[in-house]
Amino acid sequence: MTTTGPKIVRPARWLVLIGILLIGVSGQKFVSSEYGKLVGVPDVTAATGSAGPDARLVPAPAAPRDPAGGEWRQNSPPTFLRIPEVGISAPVGPVGLNTDGTLEVPTSWTDVGWYEYGPRPGDVGASVLVGHYDSTTGPAVFYRLDRLRKSDTIEVSRADGTVVRFTVDRIQDVAKDAFPAAEVYGRSDRPELRLITCGGAFDKKTHHYLKNVIVYAHAVAGPA
Repeated sequence: MTTTGPKIVRPARWLVLIGILLIGVSGQKFVSSEYGKLVGVPDVTAATGSAGPDARLVPAPAAPRDPAGGEWRQNSPPTFLRIPEVGISAPVGPVGLNTDGTLEVPTSWTDVGWYEYGPRPGDVGASVLVGHYDSTTGPAVFYRLDRLRKSDTIEVSRADGTVVRFTVDRIQDVAKDAFPAAEVYGRSDRPELRLITCGGAFDKKTHHYLKNVIVYAHAVAGPA
């Protein structure tokens, strides 16, 4: 007589795969959301004096007019970022806002996000790029951002094949609860660039960095 033990029920492979994917996706969303809170809420009222129910959510870009009074052409969106001095070379994609009004960040540790509700790199105004400082496995795309120095070169490639070159004006290390929204998102009469990442000490209790590193730059050469 042959006896058998209790039947072992094994989940189908596709169920296991779905579970793994859900864990990965939910983890990435959590990281992105928490990082977004470190960047700071875009304060349009302080930066531009605008008001209204949606003013807190969408920083207004600079008025698109050139010094002669004509209209500026809206440039092509950014696709790639290069900063030779610190070895940064990464694709750029659009990011928007979280439901609480904080800036979204890329879902990949190695990608850079461009704030799509603001100016495009090369447009008059301050274009904002954001990236992670580190990841669950090591340094991320903007890990060396704080090593930039005044007059270093930043290159932004655009979808139309052109490249806009910027030069660094200054680097700011600021507490996240004192994020300078007016400086970062405020109006400008020339094409400028902001790069943002985390910085400072890491709070093990909250799992947040205590500061932001912000790079301010302006365009020095037109599309090439």
